[in-house]
Amino acid sequence: MAACPDRGDALFPDLGFGLGLRREHHAEVVEGRTAGPAKPGWFEVISENFMVAGGNPRRVLERVRRDYPVVLHGVSLSIGSADPLDASYLDRLAALADQVQPAWISDHLCWRTAHGFNAHDLLPLPYTAATLAHVAGRVQAVQDRLGRRILLENPSSYLAYRDAEMGEAEFLAELARRADCGILLDVNNVFVSAHNQGFDARAYLAALPGQRIGQIHLAGHSADGGLLIDTHDAPVCDEVWALYAEAIARFGPRSTMIEWDARVPPFATLTAELERARQVAGRAGVGRDAA
Repeated sequence: MAACPDRGDALFPDLGFGLGLRREHHAEVVEGRTAGPAKPGWFEVISENFMVAGGNPRRVLERVRRDYPVVLHGVSLSIGSADPLDASYLDRLAALADQVQPAWISDHLCWRTAHGFNAHDLLPLPYTAATLAHVAGRVQAVQDRLGRRILLENPSSYLAYRDAEMGEAEFLAELARRADCGILLDVNNVFVSAHNQGFDARAYLAALPGQRIGQIHLAGHSADGGLLIDTHDAPVCDEVWALYAEAIARFGPRSTMIEWDARVPPFATLTAELERARQVAGRAGVGRDAA
């Protein structure tokens, strides 16, 4: 394994261990009922849920932002679409970022709109040179509009395009270099896609530029016949924990969060998962330093 880079070459700060802010836990977080050794160090919020000025969502976000670092994670950028970038969406995202001052903004390496229609899903891209040039230009335009680097997350996938000219990790690495953006590494998505498409998850990690990885997602998934589905509705499985340890050993500490979006459990269940992430990362770090 390649030597782990020093955090000094990373483009994004290490916030430690955080959680996704979900409506079911707003009261606990706002009222400060999150104390204890497993307390999250930061929160990720879904950008689109807070884009309307005023109202209770914004009040909750303002309260959370007083006590915690916050990052914005979007699902509607559609960075890979052939449709024009949505200027209105970017204006609202920029206004939210100006108010919240997030540590960073992220979205997904995918497309979801075509010819003005919205699929309301995170659809995979054909990994070709032409697609790479197209997406890199759009990322640069988004970053110019927002005045900051963004991170793009590797999606879960269930098929590959016949005309693909490179693998997803190679595409993402070159996109990050060419557009000067960051990577949100979803370890569960790597595991799910590797299972579904038959590629080597560890080789995927090895192909990524560590200094570009600013954040890591951990989540659960479910099985549907021979497929794994990225459902975010269960604990992180042992195989994903092992892949996370591999990532930390390879890249060093990265801001890590638990993503749980459906069948949301009590807050204590999430903090228990977060504590396990701390333990896994700690052991992987010790092993790295001793190597």
